[in-house]
Amino acid sequence: MATTPPSSDSDEVRTPLVATAAKEAETEKLCIDEMLRKYCGEFGKWQLKHFIFTSLAWALEAFHTMVMIFADREPDWRCTDATSAACGVVGSPCGIRPEEWEWVGGPGGATVSEWGLVCGDKFKVGLVQALFFAGCMIGAGIFGHLSDSFLGRKGSLMVVCALNAIFGCLTAFSPNYWTYVILRLLTGFSTGGVGLCAFVLATEPIGPTKRGLAGMSTFYFFSVGIAILSAIAYIFQTWRHLYMASSIPSILFVFLVIPFLSESPRWYLVRGRVTEAMKIMSAIASTNGKHLPSGVLLSLDEEAESEEAEAIKSSEALILNGYNKNNKSLENKDAVGGSIVDVLRSPVTRIRLILMVAINFFCSVVYYGLSLNVVNLDTNLYMNVALNAVAEMPAFGITAVLLDKFGRKPLAIGTMWFSGLFCLLGSLMSNVGVWKLVRMVCGILGIFGMAGTYNLLFIYTAELFPTVVRNAALGCATQAVQMGAILSPVVVVLGGWLPFAVFALCGIVGGMFAFYLPETLHQPLYDTFSGLEAGLLV
Repeated sequence: MATTPPSSDSDEVRTPLVATAAKEAETEKLCIDEMLRKYCGEFGKWQLKHFIFTSLAWALEAFHTMVMIFADREPDWRCTDATSAACGVVGSPCGIRPEEWEWVGGPGGATVSEWGLVCGDKFKVGLVQALFFAGCMIGAGIFGHLSDSFLGRKGSLMVVCALNAIFGCLTAFSPNYWTYVILRLLTGFSTGGVGLCAFVLATEPIGPTKRGLAGMSTFYFFSVGIAILSAIAYIFQTWRHLYMASSIPSILFVFLVIPFLSESPRWYLVRGRVTEAMKIMSAIASTNGKHLPSGVLLSLDEEAESEEAEAIKSSEALILNGYNKNNKSLENKDAVGGSIVDVLRSPVTRIRLILMVAINFFCSVVYYGLSLNVVNLDTNLYMNVALNAVAEMPAFGITAVLLDKFGRKPLAIGTMWFSGLFCLLGSLMSNVGVWKLVRMVCGILGIFGMAGTYNLLFIYTAELFPTVVRNAALGCATQAVQMGAILSPVVVVLGGWLPFAVFALCGIVGGMFAFYLPETLHQPLYDTFSGLEAGLLV
């Protein structure tokens, strides 16, 4: 009679080991977007608080950028000698002897009156503005790279806000014009990194279906900042006091807000700091009233896509090597880096970058150009700037509502062509009689459309590039915006119908360029180039 051999000790040990392997093989690897969808919540209490506090930096950027409208304005002047024949003829003080006229309110009201930036020196006002935006262009590129590399999103935001506070306060003590120019250049350098660092830090922890609406909402903070600045400028009528008053909020932001912000989990992940990324994701889930299972792990795009293959391999390895879950499940990995050079090397991201740089440049020429035309209106400057900021808000709201319905690409094309059409109509109108009013309405509708585009392009650009180079790409786009901002005053000086014609051309051509961009609606934010390229094959 055949007998059944007794089971060996190795068989008894093997059974629980296989069960453990099967359990470990069930470990779920997810990219951040999927983890937000399934377990943490795409936009809950944690994201709302983080978004509001981070986006306050946009108001600070508005302070440091738009303060030039009030600080560098040309104050009113009056004649001191009523018998002077020139006073009743000329419309500027250039043809009048210095002793026959004076500035209303004294020379300390603005930089123009303090340093005599009129007549032959009037170009110096434009020079300050141009160099400020040149500084923004340089700073956007540098801090875009630093925030993608070792400094991080939060670290970069803290640095640029601190520098803004320092340079802004020092500007108030400028002893002469050229010191003022240098300090404004340095302020522009730090200001160029504020918006892009705040935008990426605020939107990266948000899920894909909510990210578009949230990203579009960041520009409300910029517009509100302009409106608040108008009130501050009305209270502080001298330019030195105004610079101090507009810089102090940056100091408060650095010490009272930034310490309570979290670093982006996406940045932690691509830098190989998986443990820190998982802690933030757990905090998001807990604050949002969700539960993040212990078996769910973060991974980069390509790792999540190969989860099944990895599960099979890991189960075999578990049986052979006695795998220890506690020591390896949250193991940190090597950092995944990237730079603008990598963007240019990839055929996919190279064409995207070229198109977005061109579109952002055209948008900036129109947006800032039409905004500068407002100062030519014979109205109260403070009220005019505030109303102009408020007028942009409907464009942000309408664009945000339509963003997830029609997608990024159709909306970018539509808003740029909408603006270009009304600018074209404005170029055909004369500047006399009722047509003067019609031209003004065309300008308002033109800036309405381009404000929506300007808002849209930030979220669109962020979604076109992977996490490892997202801020670097945004930095390039921001540099293009600053180049357009530098050019726009030159276009306005042309006068007549030419500015509207140039704005129309920029709007129409920019919309044509947008035809060649891919749609990113409901697409994940890819972490790496390989993840992006793999996603294009699906």
